[in-house]
Amino acid sequence: MKIKYFTICIGLIIASVFLSSCSVSKDAKGMKKSINGNWTLQSITTEGASVEGVDIKMKASIFNEADYNCFIGSSWSFIANNSTGSYTIANGGNCVGVTRNIKWSIYEPAGGEKSFQFKRLENKRTAMDDNNGFRLRITTLEDNVMQLKSDNNFEGRTVTLVYNFVRN
Repeated sequence: MKIKYFTICIGLIIASVFLSSCSVSKDAKGMKKSINGNWTLQSITTEGASVEGVDIKMKASIFNEADYNCFIGSSWSFIANNSTGSYTIANGGNCVGVTRNIKWSIYEPAGGEKSFQFKRLENKRTAMDDNNGFRLRITTLEDNVMQLKSDNNFEGRTVTLVYNFVRN
């Protein structure tokens, strides 16, 4: 009887350690709650895309989807309670309209800054891009404004794309 009780206790301890190691911090939960809702990607700017003060004309595809200019004005929806959402690119110009489902979360590296990360989904369940996703640094997160940044290699230099969102 004592061995059975001991085995059950050890099992519960291991399960609680495992579950607590997978839990999201209070800070990340607050960030998810702040992100929850509908947003518009109002603008994308660049940092580090100039040579001797002259801006480089940059054409870059982002999120394995489209040229970054196609994302300007795109609509994003984030649902915090199940970490799902979507983005919609309007059809027009050189942009093909698309609505893409995503799975998103807050990445919390030990001792590092928190990042927003997401994976594109094929059919609300199956991850695209060989199950790889995208991670962007959260530089501003306020009630109606969110700014994310990602570093990209462009012509041998690091260029930072700055994504400026406004809440709808």
